[in-house]
Amino acid sequence: MAKQEKKTQVENKEKAKVTYPLTKINFILMAICLLLIIIGFWLMTGDANVGDTFNKNIFEGSRVTTGPIIAFLGFVLMAFAIIYRKKDRKDDNNEEA
Repeated sequence: MAKQEKKTQVENKEKAKVTYPLTKINFILMAICLLLIIIGFWLMTGDANVGDTFNKNIFEGSRVTTGPIIAFLGFVLMAFAIIYRKKDRKDDNNEEA
């Protein structure tokens, strides 16, 4: 009787083990992507046209191409960072046997 109670306690502990959909590596990757997005938007900032004067700096390469590309990569990689799942080593061992 005591053995069966221990078995059910062990089974309950295994069932109670909570696995979260996002792990530490997901949060690290998301932080890197957020940093890319912030850098991209920062590269797009600058002075605007003021009054009658024309500011030629609004057509700089960093504001027109580099910034948007980096920000877009940040958004695309953010989706990858959320979906990414690390391979379990237990699965690798089962395949070898």
